[in-house]
Amino acid sequence: MDRYSKLVAWLKVLLPLAALALLSTLFLLSRNIDPVSSVPFAETEIQERLQGQQVTAPFFSGTSSSGDRISVSAGTMATADGQNNAATDLAAHIDLAGGTRVVLFSDRGAFDMMRGASSLEGNVVITTSTGYKLNSEELLTDFERMTVESPGPVNGTGLSGTLKAGHMRLEKPDGGETAQLIFTNGVKLIYRPQDLEEE
Repeated sequence: MDRYSKLVAWLKVLLPLAALALLSTLFLLSRNIDPVSSVPFAETEIQERLQGQQVTAPFFSGTSSSGDRISVSAGTMATADGQNNAATDLAAHIDLAGGTRVVLFSDRGAFDMMRGASSLEGNVVITTSTGYKLNSEELLTDFERMTVESPGPVNGTGLSGTLKAGHMRLEKPDGGETAQLIFTNGVKLIYRPQDLEEE
């Protein structure tokens, strides 16, 4: 038997033994993993989930007694008592029977399912199909009576220019279908007419 054949014969024995030795060291030197510590949740998040039920990306829709269509969505919604629901990344779309659309966005809010009311807080944005885009820090809505109210200051733009007010309320008159935006408490309007094209 020549030298090459002897080398191949020895390698057929030594290489499997070396592979077996490497595998055994992997198991002997591996660290023990605590399954509890590897769960990707912070302690505060675990406590919040244990305190109440939480839903991710909920969506609700319905129609008021006067024919207004309402849809509400959120990033997360949690409840501790089955009635008041705390939500994040809220969006509400209201299609009034008269044809006006109102869209509301906020960072967080709370819903009272029994009363059909909600309160939105934090970077609230109100947009209407009539050309208004307003900002507020708090907004109270009553879906049964179809009212939207900002108890604090609002500012934004409309068809006539920019405006600021200490209070805003969107409501439908009794028996009417067209909603009205009412601004009070120190209203300031800067009129910016559009440039007329010469004919």
